Amino acid sequence: MLENWAVVPTRLPLVLRRCPACASERHRASGKFRVNANHKLIDAWLLVLCTGCGDTAKLAVLERMNVRSVRPELLDRLHDNDPGLTAELLRDPVVQRRNRIALDWDGAWRLDTGRSDHPDPVRGLPCPGESESSGKTDVSVRFEARIPVRPVRLIAEGCGLPRGEVERLITEGKIVSSVRLGGRLSGDFTFMLKR
Repeated sequence: MLENWAVVPTRLPLVLRRCPACASERHRASGKFRVNANHKLIDAWLLVLCTGCGDTAKLAVLERMNVRSVRPELLDRLHDNDPGLTAELLRDPVVQRRNRIALDWDGAWRLDTGRSDHPDPVRGLPCPGESESSGKTDVSVRFEARIPVRPVRLIAEGCGLPRGEVERLITEGKIVSSVRLGGRLSGDFTFMLKR
């Protein structure tokens, strides 16, 4: 049987960037943009606030671009302080590289397994959806955003097992995948749990 799990963002991630005012390393997106036009050139920034002192910093979105080369719908979204655009731009690798930032996703996501019940690890119940006759469960994990998470953590949370138990099952070959389950992933993957 195939189960579908999803890693879903619950809020915007924090921006990891050093604050020159208080030396804090975390900023939160304010959801506001600043747009400045100088003749035919336009600049746009996403404003972020230091979590320590509240000081405002700017993340460059557009730099010295010709106004005609910017899509009108993007300009409208910038002027309207579109919260969806804020999320898109924070996740954009080009914006991250340009501004030399990283994202802190701790506490900003959840695992949606599509069910409300959880297995009882004490009694050794299998993951829900496991066919008792076949003794295996195929699970497809989809990421709604590029959130770096350890697969072991996801499997442990989804199956209601301790992480050590999941690592033991991987070592014994009872959890298998075509991707490496030891590091961090931020893209879709599948795994199979054999009992």
